[in-house]
Parts: sequence; structure tokens; C-alpha cells
Amino acid sequence: MEITSQVHNLFMMKVLLFCLMAASASAAPSTIPRFRRGQNKIVGGTDVAPGEIPYQLSFQEVTFASFFHFCGASIYSENWMICAGHCVYDYDIDNPTNLQIVAGENKMYTHEGTEQNRDIIKIILHEKYDPFTVENDISLLKVAAPLVFNDYVQPAKLPELHQEFEGNAIVSGWGRMSEWGNLPSVLQKVTVPIVSDEDCKKDYGELALVKDSMMCAGEEGKDSCQGDSGGPMTCDGYLCGVVSWGRGCAEAGYPGVYTQVSYFVDWIKANSA
Repeated sequence: MEITSQVHNLFMMKVLLFCLMAASASAAPSTIPRFRRGQNKIVGGTDVAPGEIPYQLSFQEVTFASFFHFCGASIYSENWMICAGHCVYDYDIDNPTNLQIVAGENKMYTHEGTEQNRDIIKIILHEKYDPFTVENDISLLKVAAPLVFNDYVQPAKLPELHQEFEGNAIVSGWGRMSEWGNLPSVLQKVTVPIVSDEDCKKDYGELALVKDSMMCAGEEGKDSCQGDSGGPMTCDGYLCGVVSWGRGCAEAGYPGVYTQVSYFVDWIKANSA
């Protein structure tokens, strides 16, 4: 599938980000943040049954003859979707074109009759999103027509403000199966252990890359990866995280880092009113 110039530019921006941060942090090169790179898939996961994760979205760039899945997202309401800031940073957020979300999707390249495609007409990027520290990595997507909720399309449940979670979480997505290779045909999910803020900050070292508005989850062999960016992580039935960044994918000692949704509940509600 052809990668459009905008997607190519986004990738190059991420590469530049990586290089700049590497140059400025040569004392600890192993702890530099990267957007979900490496093996580029939900690592250690299994197929999702149709309707099992009804809040999952595919965020796509569309052309006349094809589409390109580049991020995940989650349903918040009939009109608004939650995504990562870095997924939209390279686009014209004031006048988005050729972007859509697909709800009710399971098999990416098979028409199952449950899909709902909606054009994106508005993007709200968090006003304090920082592409270098990846802080406030969250955005909202408004669709041209409301979604119709059914057994395959449902909103995710927001946590309470500053709600914390322990135990396990579930991450899902259609992340790539090799570097710029094919996407999996079926939505994937993986159960990952939540890592405490204290332990995660120790894992990533003295650069203090992990902020209070982030949360960590994953272990060796189980993680999210590129292509899953912007997609959901749920804890106890709540949308607790948005796939954001990490060192590689599923590497020992480096859990995935997620935007902690409970820090942004008021922002989500205020900007989607």
C-alpha cells in the first residue's frame, strides 16, 4: 500500500525527533523515547473477536483508490474520538482533509458489514503537547456524521479525574507486523501488567522522560508498538491509556508508556462540548 507524502513526513519528523534527542542525551542513549517502533505490532497478542472491543477505531489517511491505517483511536461519543497528539501533529488540524476513522472494524481488508466510516472534520490537539518530551500526547477527532451505536460500535468509559489503576490492562490495535510491512488482517489485543510510576521512572533513568501524566504497562514479550499509536488501553473497563511511546517494543526493562487519560478528563469534556 502506498505511503502518502504526509505520512512519510510524519515518519521523518519522528526520525528527526529521535536523532535530536539522541544528540542531546548521549550520556544515556538507551533511555531515549521513541514512538512505537521496533517489531511494530501488538507483541504477544491474540485475535480479537468481532464486537469484543467496540470502542476501537482505525485512523486512516484516504486517497482516491486506497487507504492507509497509521494510528488507532477510541470512541468517546457519537461525534468525538480520542487519539494521541503525535498522530495528528503533522496534519493541518484546522482544515483536516483525507482523514477518516473506521468503527466496527475487525478484519482490516474484509468488508464484514459492521464498519462505519466517518470523515474527520475537526482536530483538537492539546494546547500543551510537546513533540520533544511527548507530554500531553492527546487529541480529539470530530467526525462529519454521528456514529450509530450497536453491538459492534460503543464508546469507551472515561475514568474519574486522576483515577489510578493497578493490576493488568488490555491494549489493542492493528500495528504493523514488520518495519513498514503488512498490517495484520485481524485486530489484535494483549494483556499487559501495569507498571508503577516509581518503577517506570527508574526503568527510563535520569532523563526524567516519564511524567506524572503518563502511565506505563508491559513486559518482555508483551507490548504495543508502531501502528498502535493513539489506540486504547483499558483498565478495569475504563479507558485508562492512549498508546504513546516507548523504547523499542516489548524489550525487557522498558514497558510501554501511555498518556494517562485520567489526567485529561476535564480537558476531554471541555473540548468536546
